Amino acid sequence: MNEKRWLRLILGLFILLGVSYALVTPVFEASDELWHYPMIRHLADGNPLPVQVFDPAQAGPWKQQASQPPLYYYLGAALTFWIDASDMETVRWENPHVDNGILTADGNNNLTIHNSEWNPWQGTLLAVRIVRLFSVLLGAVTVYLTYRIGKELAPKRPEIGLGAAALNAFTPMFLFISGAVNNDNLAIPLSSLALLMMIRTVGDRYPVFSNRYSVTDHRSLITDYWKNWLLLGTVIGLALLTKEGTFGLLPLAFGTIFIVNWRKWDAEGRREGAELRGEGFWLGLFKVLGQTAVSFLILLLPIILIAGWWYWRNIVLYGDFLGWNAFIAVLGQRAHPASLAQLWSERWGFMLSYWGLFGGVNVPMPLWIYRVLNGVVVAGVIGFFIFFTAEGADFAAKGAKKKPSLFSVPSVAINLQSLVSTLLNFVADKFVLVICLLFTTAVIVGLVQWATTTWSSQGRLAFTAMSAINVLLVAGLIGWLPRRLGKRLVLLIVGFLFIVATLAPFLWIRPVYAQNQYSAPWLVQQEVNVNFDDKLRLVGFEIGQTAPTPSWGQAVSQQKSSYQPGDTVDVMLEWEVLAPMSRNWSVFVHLTDPVIGVPIAQRDMFLDQGLRPTTLLRPGERIFNYYQLAIPETAVAPADLQLNVGLYDVKSPTFERLPLANEPNRDFITLAHLTLQPAAGELPNPTAVNFEDELQLVGYTLAPRQVAAGETVGLTLYWRAKRPLTTDYTVFAQVVDENTTRWASQDLGQPTSSWTEGEIQTVQLSLTLQPETPAAVYPIIIGLYTVEDGQFNRLQIIAADGRPTDDFLQLTLLRINE
Repeated sequence: MNEKRWLRLILGLFILLGVSYALVTPVFEASDELWHYPMIRHLADGNPLPVQVFDPAQAGPWKQQASQPPLYYYLGAALTFWIDASDMETVRWENPHVDNGILTADGNNNLTIHNSEWNPWQGTLLAVRIVRLFSVLLGAVTVYLTYRIGKELAPKRPEIGLGAAALNAFTPMFLFISGAVNNDNLAIPLSSLALLMMIRTVGDRYPVFSNRYSVTDHRSLITDYWKNWLLLGTVIGLALLTKEGTFGLLPLAFGTIFIVNWRKWDAEGRREGAELRGEGFWLGLFKVLGQTAVSFLILLLPIILIAGWWYWRNIVLYGDFLGWNAFIAVLGQRAHPASLAQLWSERWGFMLSYWGLFGGVNVPMPLWIYRVLNGVVVAGVIGFFIFFTAEGADFAAKGAKKKPSLFSVPSVAINLQSLVSTLLNFVADKFVLVICLLFTTAVIVGLVQWATTTWSSQGRLAFTAMSAINVLLVAGLIGWLPRRLGKRLVLLIVGFLFIVATLAPFLWIRPVYAQNQYSAPWLVQQEVNVNFDDKLRLVGFEIGQTAPTPSWGQAVSQQKSSYQPGDTVDVMLEWEVLAPMSRNWSVFVHLTDPVIGVPIAQRDMFLDQGLRPTTLLRPGERIFNYYQLAIPETAVAPADLQLNVGLYDVKSPTFERLPLANEPNRDFITLAHLTLQPAAGELPNPTAVNFEDELQLVGYTLAPRQVAAGETVGLTLYWRAKRPLTTDYTVFAQVVDENTTRWASQDLGQPTSSWTEGEIQTVQLSLTLQPETPAAVYPIIIGLYTVEDGQFNRLQIIAADGRPTDDFLQLTLLRINE
């Protein structure tokens, strides 16, 4: 099969798969679609662009997406303005308990509620699907452009261009995003098109160089190219009106113009060295830079005309030309900027969301698939260095055969000129590699800066450079191998990826949103037959058995006679619907510590793993629901925990509960008492909390756990130095409320620099409650800090996977009585 037929096959399979993802994924269950589509609907109704607010509670249904450039939304509005989407508020029914961005064993992954009685081909559901199909076509454009860029890199090795296109086409996450409403779907092909235009311009293929060029007429470098720069500026302007992450194209465009001018000037210098010798290298280079600046201004004209108004609007409305201050105010940000070490520790999640983490970033594939694909990346990166080195050697070999440049005269000054000349010629000769590498780097650096402030360590955000990434990856995998071996390797990798991409919608996406995932009880169900207000009956329950595993899940823990801090408790409940309901009652499953009277672990969700609110249930239905509760690692033990179950209305201002039919004064049922035993160790409440590999909290005591306002509680902390310390840290403990008001606190400086590595050190603190402390249950937080130049520098907690997290630990809870 020839090259064109392979390309058509890749494009055809991509469209087929993209449509599958678009149709299989329920509406509003794709990453951020829940907020992208309301922007389209708002504009389709003829409204002006919304003005972003700085209060998340006051933001419209578009949330932070109102801060995004609007071209994609305008195109979506143009495609769907004729559809009556007045039902958006009905079908865009958000799940109030969703575990967004969290991988769970017991489901509750659905971002929204889906009613099987809604017609999927009318109103909002139809509009979303139309925009999804439009996005699939945009994805196909990206795949084609990836092929063209790969073809520019290796015209005589079609397996590189085709392999890059196939990797692009069959990356499950790219298919998932392409089958969703997301402005990335327009930003990616526009970025790829801009890259291709730059590459072909430098490569003397598109646009065509003028035959009238003369080095003595420097204006020809501008006049012969003004149409080209206007066209490139138009594409970049459209990209900037789609997504701000495409700003990396601007410096690349400047560099492209410079290389074009440099190549012509250097070529003429070789042919007409006598005439140019008097100018001097640096003067000529300065003229090239001047010509580049003028040409770049020409390129900026369409950019300003197309996208300038948007960024001026941001300045007027928000005082920030990017509008990021408003975006972050709605999205939220990290408590403190992430360090490079912290971002590096988040690399696993980054790669998961690059290859395929579906739904609300909470529906994974089997972990072994990620390991295989990550191994491909590692091999590709290593291979790329080999390939790049070989390309450099090839350039050096070709340069040795060429006529020496005018500027290769042996002297210190001229040698510097020759070095600069050689470097620029290398960039021009290997421009495809260089610009793909630079654009990928620019996108990743921008993403690192963004993730430093926000919780956005998602690999899919690098898709702006998708074409460049895949060209570089395939070049690294097979570019340095013999052609026959390279073809076989790329077929093997692409074949594996195609199989995974084909299976993903049906094996891992669709089952998450299927109703009645559990259809039978565990081994021995305990009957309770508790009637909640003649609306729902709790038929029975089981605790701690091995749960039946749905097709998308994993097996849970075995039966236990007792538990320890850090364990999970697995609960299965069987419910029967007794009557139609006009309110949506959520189930709560609490592990309550009776000493403080509040749960230390809980799960709240709608029935059927969060998929079915009670207003959609029919009398006579029986539903099995699985819950997994995680006991905190710092939970006080020993303790006798109560497993309590009930229902409440999450929309009620008071979270009104559903009473028991035969006992109206009771609104929950205690199913069991579970024994919580302390973990093994000589210290009370043993734990192992790592503070930046400096100190480790290994245990604690709190007495009493109930006090009145104005009274004092004693807190004893047991620390162990993880290494010889050179710094004296201050230990702090605080009793705080949800508004971070301190009702009690103490800070104690400790001579930690004299503590011996590995030895246990005891720190005793006294927390005296303020007399006006309201009666409630409050968390006690602890941590360590130093003070330098008036700045408080807290130590961060290092998670078990090496990831830096918070700079404080919520240790336990304290009840304040009236």
